[in-house]
Amino acid sequence: MKDFRLPASFADAVDFDARLKDIDPALGCDADLLDKTGPMGQSIQIGNKTLRNRFAIHPMEGWDGTHEGLPSEATLRRWRRFGLSGASLIWGGEAFAVVPEGRANPNQLHQGSSASAGDGLKGLLKELCIGREEAGVEQQDFFAGLQLTHSGRWSSPTKAGASPRIAYRHPTLDERAGVQSDEAILTDEEIAALPGKYAAAALLAAEAGFGFVDVKCCHGYLLHEFLSARSRPGPWGGDFEGRTRLFREIVAAVREAAPAIEIGVRLSVTDLFPFSSGEEGRGEPDGLEKNLPYEAAFGLNPDNPLQPDFAEPFRFISLLEKMGISLINLTVGSPYYCPHAQRPAAFPPSDGYQPPVDPLESVAAHLLAARACKEEFPHMIFVGSGYSYLQDWLPHVAQNEIREGHVDFVGLGRMVLSYPELPTDILAGRPLRKKQVCRTFSDCTTGPRNGMPSGCYPLDPHYRGLPEAKRIRALRPRKN
Repeated sequence: MKDFRLPASFADAVDFDARLKDIDPALGCDADLLDKTGPMGQSIQIGNKTLRNRFAIHPMEGWDGTHEGLPSEATLRRWRRFGLSGASLIWGGEAFAVVPEGRANPNQLHQGSSASAGDGLKGLLKELCIGREEAGVEQQDFFAGLQLTHSGRWSSPTKAGASPRIAYRHPTLDERAGVQSDEAILTDEEIAALPGKYAAAALLAAEAGFGFVDVKCCHGYLLHEFLSARSRPGPWGGDFEGRTRLFREIVAAVREAAPAIEIGVRLSVTDLFPFSSGEEGRGEPDGLEKNLPYEAAFGLNPDNPLQPDFAEPFRFISLLEKMGISLINLTVGSPYYCPHAQRPAAFPPSDGYQPPVDPLESVAAHLLAARACKEEFPHMIFVGSGYSYLQDWLPHVAQNEIREGHVDFVGLGRMVLSYPELPTDILAGRPLRKKQVCRTFSDCTTGPRNGMPSGCYPLDPHYRGLPEAKRIRALRPRKN
């Protein structure tokens, strides 16, 4: 079925650069790589911290916390490997639910009522520092944050299954999320209680030693959904002021409870109309024509919801700037309804579909969105996403984007599950360890989709040796 070239098939960086320019002439990659003396080793100031490289680690849930919402040995191992990366910015590392019912899975970390939640967070940072020590990098030259989340529509806090809590009834996503009635809609009173929950979690993070918290607004989770809650009546929806009210009140509550902690935002800066498996298993928009104009999204052209519209995202970023929030981690779409855009891959997870376009085009959408934001807001600090699919060419594109000033940090997600040392190897001028490079087999998503922990089952020996590895191989979609 594939009608595109895999990244590994390109002969050299010049060949790969030509393909990028076929997608958009403005794109490109550097042929010659530099070590820490080059763009990726440039220092950057965040608050009173001076960071020594331009790598960031994205938040990644492992589906491996304890029943009480605390880190397990698998969680701690992942954070130790984050430390091995030597990345100077650890963005959230983990999605931490502010209330138990807001978990995306039964094994997600959360503050709950456990007196040990703070100790669990301290344990994550301890393992991070152990990994950095093993990597031989300076302990003081990093900035770590905790991602605070409420999964909203995609809440599934128990083994009983989905338990969605929503901002408004959605014309295309209700059925996917298991929304059966208006009972799933959060009441005004429930919403008004949430800023206090975020503030309590932020205080835990501050006391544990985190430098910032991420007030998460991405991927269709609760605060992202509120940004598109045009049809919700009352104080929490409707116009832009209403749709951003919950976010603004959360930030105010966090600052009152933990004034020393910095705030960042992971933002789905554009969305995409929901896709599903169509002819021959290839992804296609699901019911596009009957849902026009499409008002139930943030950062989309309502008349053509396959195209971004940056007007409201820029308005939101301008709001962040006025609120004194300068650290933004950019992403697009959602893993629940447009995974090919949010997480470009050649091979879909078990519940996915074949990519409708060359995944490099999806990578390009990430790169171009980050460029648009940086051009509009040059003094803000942006982390870019979508890099893992670049595989062998990741350092070449990363260096180009940083060198040209298109983004401030290159964010890595799946890649560090298989190859946590990639940033340290690049900064040291060492060649990539090709056998550890993520090839986007999507097993790290297939596992959670089927109630198993997330990890790199093909390439990480630890996960490859688990009993779940055999089950996951059997769940892989058949090759066409």
